[in-house]
Amino acid sequence: MSFNLMNIGTSGIRASTELLQTTSKNISNLNTKGYIRERTEHSTMVGNQVGRGETVRLINEFAQKQLNRDISNKTYYEQFVTEASRVDTLFAEDSNSLNKSINSLFNNLQEAMNQPSSRVTRGLFLTDAENLTEQMDRLSGIVFDQGNIVNQQLDLFANEANNLIQKVSDLNAQVASLNTPTGTKASSSVLNERDQAISDLAELVDIETLDGPNGEKLVFLGSGQALVMENGTFNAFSLAGDPDPNVRDLKLDVKDGQAVALEVNSSTLKGKIGGLLAFRDEILQPAQNQLGQIGIALADAFNEQNKKGMDLDGNLGGELFKIPTTTAFPYKGNNAGTTSVVTATLEAGKGKDIPATDFIVNYLTATTVEVAAVDSKGNIIGTASTGSITPPGNIVFTGPATPPDTFGLEISVSAGTTNPNDRFLIKLNAHAAANIELATDRPEKLALAAPIRTKTDAGNTGDGNITVGTVSNTGTGSNFTAGPPPSLTNGTITLQKTAVANQYTVTDGSGTVTFLAPPPAENILSTAGAPFNGYGFDFNIEGNVKEGDSFQVEFNTGGFDDNRNGLALSQLQSSELVRENVITTTTADNLQTFNEAYAGLVTDVGVVANQAKTNGAAFEALAAQSEAWFESMSGVNLDEEAANLLRFQQSYSASAQIISTARTIFDTLLSATR
Repeated sequence: MSFNLMNIGTSGIRASTELLQTTSKNISNLNTKGYIRERTEHSTMVGNQVGRGETVRLINEFAQKQLNRDISNKTYYEQFVTEASRVDTLFAEDSNSLNKSINSLFNNLQEAMNQPSSRVTRGLFLTDAENLTEQMDRLSGIVFDQGNIVNQQLDLFANEANNLIQKVSDLNAQVASLNTPTGTKASSSVLNERDQAISDLAELVDIETLDGPNGEKLVFLGSGQALVMENGTFNAFSLAGDPDPNVRDLKLDVKDGQAVALEVNSSTLKGKIGGLLAFRDEILQPAQNQLGQIGIALADAFNEQNKKGMDLDGNLGGELFKIPTTTAFPYKGNNAGTTSVVTATLEAGKGKDIPATDFIVNYLTATTVEVAAVDSKGNIIGTASTGSITPPGNIVFTGPATPPDTFGLEISVSAGTTNPNDRFLIKLNAHAAANIELATDRPEKLALAAPIRTKTDAGNTGDGNITVGTVSNTGTGSNFTAGPPPSLTNGTITLQKTAVANQYTVTDGSGTVTFLAPPPAENILSTAGAPFNGYGFDFNIEGNVKEGDSFQVEFNTGGFDDNRNGLALSQLQSSELVRENVITTTTADNLQTFNEAYAGLVTDVGVVANQAKTNGAAFEALAAQSEAWFESMSGVNLDEEAANLLRFQQSYSASAQIISTARTIFDTLLSATR
């Protein structure tokens, strides 16, 4: 009996000691990151003796996986909101508002129109034009700096992810070596360390785990690519982009580049890395392109209208802004023999045709290309336009639409070799905002006057007259000669009424044409036909014109107090000159004003940022709920452990009392035999 009591007491003390040790370890690791609560379980041996205990980790793997997924979503939105809020605040600042600079520019243009012969008011306009280019440069610089910050963080997070992936792989190796067929198990500290590394990795990217052989954990991206495999690892590398080295790509590659790198679908990537990539693709790059598009459209509109006027020097107007030319990025997969360089700028007068995107040039043959608008991920938007090219020279667009959508681009290819399947990425918009400059520093170059004027013969008997005329072209093919001095190429134009109803003759150095102009007598030179219909300007007849009445159109020499072209320049502010979408229809309103375009940019950034905040709050609540669920099973509850400590202490004391009782009984038996 004493033997049994002694065994019972001894096994009870041993069991209570193990329970006390486990409880003590739980309590001491209350604040240890990644610690999983443990419990010691005992089985009953033959004779109802307490068997040796087995200490297990109390973990719910389903709850753990759900927590990792929610952590990835939470950190994704946290990172996105942090970056987006900074850009949203910068664009919303009144001092950074591009609309403020645009409005100031047109206000000073109005002052110049009020005093068209004043160099002072023209100078104020030119100063505001320079301020506008500096404002666009500053805003573009803000976006570019944010892009650099994204690249730096991508490098940092990618290195951190690489280290965690390698750590999980190394810990897998330890677990596999400790788990033996004889029943030896890896220590809980190794398992805790591995689980914590996986949890830390979930903060960076969305992951899923599977159980591998010998207790290993196989880790995959949420999109399916393997990160940690059996007996091997993939590393996540942040690489220089293809083709733009400033836009980092994320690829998976075996350590030391021993296999072909795997593409990562950034649109499904979560965690901090996914948040950074989404911020870059959804806010930064579109914002940079929209800024450039607004700048290009505004500069081109001013240039084209200024060319239709006469400046204070008496010359035909010229360009006010320099629109930059950018060199396209060749893709790394291009043929090794490709030597041509592709450059692009805006085709003059096509500012309202350029969308806020990048563009890809894809060679079908050595002389045939496709040009398409692409989004920030490189996906083609809409339908590509085809073109032909014989280097060196410009791409001539040929279809498939009639007329083809040229996207406002003038694309040149240098002498050299191009091959089928060569591709080039054009980032004109992204390059433009920081590189638009003034083409002149002379206030006199602002062409406020119209280059033509009309006169009514003093001997006319009717009350009719001709309008002051509108100018559509002063360049190649027009009736203007730049000079010096500038003039009408074929001299003064005379319009005279004949005896026939609605019949007129028009005469200049090219000859005389007789024609009919029934009411309303509009676009007279176009009605007269060649060569007058190609002169680059036209006018209407108003009122009652009598037989023999005569009118003249001549170059506006000395007409410096004229502000007719200035009025046309001022109307650019309310004109819809910025393209809204790549895909459109013939009946859609696909254009907007400069102010509307910038307001839309600021609104888009704000809307996306606020949506991310809303989604982030939802996933933060989900992550908190998942963490509470996980902690309820695997976390240390101090109240529960304190109660266990008292219970196991009492169990230990009771077992010790059994041993004491057994000893007393044994001593009594010995005394009885003496």
